Amino acid sequence: MTDPTSDPTTEPPVLPTATYAVTGASGHLGRLAVDNLLRRGVPARNVFALVRRPDKAGDLSDLGVGVREADYDRPETLGPALEGIERLLLVSSPTVGNRLEQHTAVLRAADAADVGFVVYTSVLHADETELVLAPEHAATEDALQGSGLPFAVARNGWYTENYTGRLDEYLARGEIVGAAGDGRVSAATRADYAEAAVSLLTGDITDQQGYWELGGPAFSMADLAATITEVTGTDVTYRDLPAGEFTDVLRGAGMDEDTAGFVAALEASTAKGELETDSPALANLLGREPTSLADAIRAARL
Repeated sequence: MTDPTSDPTTEPPVLPTATYAVTGASGHLGRLAVDNLLRRGVPARNVFALVRRPDKAGDLSDLGVGVREADYDRPETLGPALEGIERLLLVSSPTVGNRLEQHTAVLRAADAADVGFVVYTSVLHADETELVLAPEHAATEDALQGSGLPFAVARNGWYTENYTGRLDEYLARGEIVGAAGDGRVSAATRADYAEAAVSLLTGDITDQQGYWELGGPAFSMADLAATITEVTGTDVTYRDLPAGEFTDVLRGAGMDEDTAGFVAALEASTAKGELETDSPALANLLGREPTSLADAIRAARL
């Protein structure tokens, strides 16, 4: 599998007549992608927000984009949603355990609708990592490969918001508790990943096809604690625990057995370096450096 890292044009040429659709457009990443398409100058009439509940998407309609029902679990909605669409951003489903079936239904509908290009948001190192989230993504990548559709895969690393969303907790406790050891995470903001996906979606299809390993500058949990301390002026440290002890802490905090095991497995993957990449692909697609951890923390404090 390839990792195209040559630097594309900072502002990819947009085809005025192309029609774009974004699945999961009412979610965090999908909504940012819709906004980015419009900022790039794609006419609102050429952008379609595919959502499960159109009646809850008035803010998207207010942008002037087309809003269409597209429910991953109701395949009969997918064909009409993709009618006339030339380029599709398939934002991965949030429903762990059902993703492959849901994604495959979208790909079948895309093929039937003669969609010309699909960008899929996968996970870092999907085809080789032991990350518990990876198998469904890897299987979706296989389905894409077998579909015959031209495609690009944005293998996203962790969201910085996974950490900044817990900032108040870290500050209140004065520590981050985990079992990641010295493992480093190549995280980036949702906005950066959305911008990169749209760069793929709107760029030259021949150049953009392939598998893109995306992530920002890597940091350890100790680095995260130190950066929080520096930005906020409040001392925060990282306390690393053995895996079993960390699982006990999670259960003691009220997590059920399955959820605690899932979180502990993610920490184990972090410790093994499975959430780190040295690929420059994200910076290349953005045409700039990704948002720094410090800047993301500052923004979370606003």
